[in-house]
Amino acid sequence: MNPELTPALYPLRVTHLRRSPVHHYAEHRSYSWYVDIDRLPRLPRWLRPFARFEAVDHFDGAPGDTLRQRVDTFLARHDIRLPGGQVTALLMPRVLGRAFSPLSLFWCHDATGVLRCVIAEVQNLEGDRYAYLLPPDEDQPVAAVNQFSTSPFNGVEGYYLVRAPRPAEALDVTMSLHRENQPALVATWRGSRRRATVGQVLRLQLTTPLAPQMAALSMRAQAMILRLRGVPTVPRTTAPQNERVRQPMTVAAAGPNWAAKNRSWMPS
Repeated sequence: MNPELTPALYPLRVTHLRRSPVHHYAEHRSYSWYVDIDRLPRLPRWLRPFARFEAVDHFDGAPGDTLRQRVDTFLARHDIRLPGGQVTALLMPRVLGRAFSPLSLFWCHDATGVLRCVIAEVQNLEGDRYAYLLPPDEDQPVAAVNQFSTSPFNGVEGYYLVRAPRPAEALDVTMSLHRENQPALVATWRGSRRRATVGQVLRLQLTTPLAPQMAALSMRAQAMILRLRGVPTVPRTTAPQNERVRQPMTVAAAGPNWAAKNRSWMPS
């Protein structure tokens, strides 16, 4: 890993294309930070309300745990231990106390710098989160069986294809929901790297203000449009009160037909 790549900012164009049961396209502007979770950015006090990173916004854990401790706990449940390894993450920070991140990504390396696994954590508007453990394949999408409802219109059937290469000068992430081997929903996050400077943070507050709040508002607006178009909702599966983050699911590398296989994956 090149330590000079973190921290960085990525102004994003986020798109959602729903192909079933209706064709619907939406996009909005946002941004994410790319950080080393052991060296989270320390901003001037007056700027911190616009970029705070709180461990409680990700995974589960004990009060007072750091984000790194929560990631290590998550990995340890699956017999993965990466002492001395770097974990970089693509995160949306809290802005004015509000936290909402539809997708957070964590790239987990061993002590030699080799990428060992990726964690994709998704969140819905109700505040429930679910973390998917993915293999470290950056050249092609990997498949993961759907276990979590991210919207009122998506149940837990089908599987995801996730392509999440580590950010460099460009960021290009795709996550698509497939049913019967056909894409029903495709979401993309694309942007270009910017230096994480005070000036850049301030510019983003002008060009993309209140990013978490606006992401949630965009999702609610699109949900209203889909309801007006007659798209049926599915019964919501609610996480237990004490289980905001559920256990990760089985995953598999994508095969020729990109179909999910029911087997667990672990790094060797």
